[in-house]
Amino acid sequence: MEQFITFVSNNGMLSAIWVAVVVMIIVTTIKINLSPVKQISPQDLTFLMNREQGVALDVRSEKDFKTSHILDAVSLSNDKITKNGFSSLEKHKDNPIIVVCSAGLSAAKVANDLHKAGFARVSVLKGGMGAWTGAGLPVAK
Repeated sequence: MEQFITFVSNNGMLSAIWVAVVVMIIVTTIKINLSPVKQISPQDLTFLMNREQGVALDVRSEKDFKTSHILDAVSLSNDKITKNGFSSLEKHKDNPIIVVCSAGLSAAKVANDLHKAGFARVSVLKGGMGAWTGAGLPVAK
């Protein structure tokens, strides 16, 4: 314990950075666990689409969507969201909606916006299309 105290006192900046990183990890973990928008696996997405009439909402660009996308996915790029909002999804308001992007990062903002717009069952595909294709699941071209 004495060595630890000596290290901390000799390396104040390094110790402060370490504490800040630990606090950010804890805060992020708590925020993810308390968020109404959950991250799901590709297998869970398949289950929701097959058993509960879930909708895969692809928010990538039109070019990326045309190159490859999840079967029966709905394309709604960020440009369309900005112009029209979520009006095209109103008929799916009670169904599970799984937001898909390239790597699973930009989908979180769209999913939170969907939740704020009154969509009750919104999720994000963890890892995005990379996780989907990495799991060897089928895509439409």
